[in-house]
Amino acid sequence: MTKLFSLVFSCMGILATYGQNNTSYWQQHVSYTMNVNMNVENFQYKGTQELVYTNNSPDTLTQVFYHLYFNAFQPESEMDVRSRNLPDPDSRVEDRISKLTPEEIGFLKVDALTQDGQEVTYITEGTVLEVTLTEPIAPGKKATFAMQFNGQVPKQIRRSGRNNAEGVALSMTQWYPKMAEYDFEGWHAHPYIAREFHGVWGDFDVTITIDKNYVLGGTGYLQNADAIGHGYQSGDKKVTTKEKKLSWHFKAPQVHDFAWAADPEFIHDKVQVPNGPMLHFLYKNKKEIQENWKNLQPKAVALMEYFNKNIGDYPYDQYSIIQGGDGGMEYAMCTLITGEREFGSLVGVTAHEMAHSWFQHILATNESKHEWMDEGFTSYISALAMNTVMEQKKENPFENIYKGYTWLATSGKEQPQSTQADHYDYNGAYGASAYSKGAVFLAQLGYIIGEENLAKTIKRYYSDWKFKHPTPNDFKRIAEKVSGIQLDWYLTDWTQTTSTIDYGVKSIEEEDGKAIVSLERIGRIPMPIDLLVTYKDGTKEAYYIPLRMMRGQKKNQHQDIDRVVADDWAWTHPMYKLNLSKSKATISEIVIDPSKKMADINAGNNTMKL
Repeated sequence: MTKLFSLVFSCMGILATYGQNNTSYWQQHVSYTMNVNMNVENFQYKGTQELVYTNNSPDTLTQVFYHLYFNAFQPESEMDVRSRNLPDPDSRVEDRISKLTPEEIGFLKVDALTQDGQEVTYITEGTVLEVTLTEPIAPGKKATFAMQFNGQVPKQIRRSGRNNAEGVALSMTQWYPKMAEYDFEGWHAHPYIAREFHGVWGDFDVTITIDKNYVLGGTGYLQNADAIGHGYQSGDKKVTTKEKKLSWHFKAPQVHDFAWAADPEFIHDKVQVPNGPMLHFLYKNKKEIQENWKNLQPKAVALMEYFNKNIGDYPYDQYSIIQGGDGGMEYAMCTLITGEREFGSLVGVTAHEMAHSWFQHILATNESKHEWMDEGFTSYISALAMNTVMEQKKENPFENIYKGYTWLATSGKEQPQSTQADHYDYNGAYGASAYSKGAVFLAQLGYIIGEENLAKTIKRYYSDWKFKHPTPNDFKRIAEKVSGIQLDWYLTDWTQTTSTIDYGVKSIEEEDGKAIVSLERIGRIPMPIDLLVTYKDGTKEAYYIPLRMMRGQKKNQHQDIDRVVADDWAWTHPMYKLNLSKSKATISEIVIDPSKKMADINAGNNTMKL
């Protein structure tokens, strides 16, 4: 009888795990408490970490994994060897890791680890800590891991590091032992080789003890500004203390990462976004960059307002823009960017990295598998934002993005976007695939379902999937629900193949006094077709040919031109004949896709002039 009740209650517990959501979606949860003491003389640090891990999965876990990212910055690491064997390595890395001395390398070492007070078995394999649990973690149960660790900040090479090219002392990103994500696909304990990240949603309580002359900024909310005399409520008033160090205490709720930067020469400015967060700007006290950083501040406010309006409200009370790193990289509630730039570049990198606060740090896709979802979506929305905020007045803000994709598609170096981010054969092909082709996915979706439906899709995607880990299919389903158009063909062909789009106007004939246009599909990817006919008297006529397997159609995108909806075009048919309303002699020009938002790799055959 006891065993029976035990089995019943066990089954009820599993069902309760599923019952917390109307779908089968679930995600793990972490709660970090960390205390770190930094030595700014040798750039080494010691830390303690208590991590409460909640297993919301339906699976019993017998092992866990941590990322130890700083171990990548050592000679013969996977990042080092990979970089030296790529035909076009990142210019910031190349063979620099192989030349690091013992004092310059990065490392992250675990000195002790327990699970609920009992020692566990663990081994370090490069940038991954493999842990065998003392007790399995059942569905719905928690475990508390207590860790002691020590690290050394590497010479600045990629994202993290010390004393970067612009003189910023500490860019502390991916600096702590970080629990790997476990989801419906299993563990994502990928090594750190070059690319992006994936993390578990949770809460962070972090105390950083460092030389009192250093100013910090990063993820979270500073808890003790008045006590340390820096920061976010006190107006950066210095405190008098005989102590050589100060302890900065931050809390960050509902994030999946924690980053910070520090320098003794940081200027700290604050600007309030109306009905939004406080923006913090931390940058070096260099006369030659101060004007740009001051002028950046109202632009950053305008960017935040643009993203709030066109994606959804930023959910945190602060966002920090910090000089550091080796280019631009997004983190929770902050970004690190290099700051010695022309003004337009400074605003541009801020726009891109700020947009990542939505497309990655709130809509937390698995960047290692679907990097195009954050880089591409960010490139799309930041191009629109820059066009507005910087008053660029571009008719097509995506023109260069489409050119980047066309280069990729015709280069012979393209791999499917489903390729794992570190596994691209060419660094340049990865970049064009993630950024350009990823942005074109969205811009071209507007061509397929209509711009108004795309705008609604982005907002609903944010509303439905914020603080979760959405997949490509989750986004596709939102677009289908909003538009009423079937899109499985588009997601599959665009992201899982290297097939391309190429349509052409093949010929114009005449029968019974009416023109007949023959169109051909040359590329493998089928698309709906917008066709614009201009007549010699200056009048225009629009035709729309739906793709049959869309099972729907978009609204007329031409406000001042009537549109004729023609018969569907089945993807199996390479040719299509369109009957026009007037004779061939009256036609001046026929154009496929006058909007130029269909990513046709050969636009030369899209137009026929008579």
